[in-house]
Amino acid sequence: MNIGKEIGLEYGPPTRNAFGEALVALGRENENIVVVDGDVGNSTRTEYFEKEFPDRFFNVGIAESNLVGVAGGLAASDKEVVAASFAAFLLGNAYDQIRMSLAFPQMNVKLVGSHSGISIGEDGPSQMGIEDIALATSLPHFKVIVPADAPSAEAATRALFEFTGPAYLRTGRPKVPVIYPNGLDFELGKANQVRDGRHATIIACGLMVAAALEAAHYLSQAGIEVRVLDMHTIKPLDKEAVKLAARQTGAIVTAEEHLLQGGLGAAVATTIVQSHPVPMRFVGLDDQYAESGEPEALLKKYGLMPEKIIQAVRLVVSDRERPLNGRTGFS
Repeated sequence: MNIGKEIGLEYGPPTRNAFGEALVALGRENENIVVVDGDVGNSTRTEYFEKEFPDRFFNVGIAESNLVGVAGGLAASDKEVVAASFAAFLLGNAYDQIRMSLAFPQMNVKLVGSHSGISIGEDGPSQMGIEDIALATSLPHFKVIVPADAPSAEAATRALFEFTGPAYLRTGRPKVPVIYPNGLDFELGKANQVRDGRHATIIACGLMVAAALEAAHYLSQAGIEVRVLDMHTIKPLDKEAVKLAARQTGAIVTAEEHLLQGGLGAAVATTIVQSHPVPMRFVGLDDQYAESGEPEALLKKYGLMPEKIIQAVRLVVSDRERPLNGRTGFS
């Protein structure tokens, strides 16, 4: 992929790799961590943990509902549990078990869904997790994290073990631009501002953070200065950062590699409408599944590129300046 390359972003490992390496490091520090996988450890990268700690790794086979049940049982035995599979399989196939075995009793299980979004490419729509954020955020007590690059995925994995309770970490298949080459201060529930601006704000997660930065770069050349927020935690959402962006920039665009229904944009819009309404636009998958294809071609076809974000920013800036009920803009 070429997202971010024109503005000098270097590509690093996939977020799934960073998760797998961080999990091994945590396993060395904490003997109470155990891992359960649905026979896709070579894809989720839990195989890294299995190689070093075979006695603390459990492969339940292609049976995601059983995977969740086993994970809940291990957590009930006071183990700190990671349960991993493809995002589409884990949240799609085992939702009822996640709901009743993990969310309702607030079990200390960290779900990890790899192969999220349409950037998995040739694997096709059956394996593209595009509803997973909506499903995970709908679960009471769940934290939901979508890291933008390898450093943030490593930090997010560590953060999973800083609290007791259920969570969902979303990881991806392709190599991604490095947003934080010098590391980052990662705090669950607190967005990272990666660029400042006064005319509008782009709130993005995952791969779309790099796309947002590229869009902001080209908008700046046209005299439109845009703030960019990396909203790595979808739940709990950093509502204060959202409110501040609305007050200070007066226009919001969200960008996500997920369906628009129930994703980042929906969470941001809920906050905006209750606090400081401003013009908004949404970049994401619009009520459709994708198809099998080369990752960048898919992202382009379905509008998950910097050009689409640029268009959305121009529209919200125009909306903000358009007279409304005899007034110009919003106070």
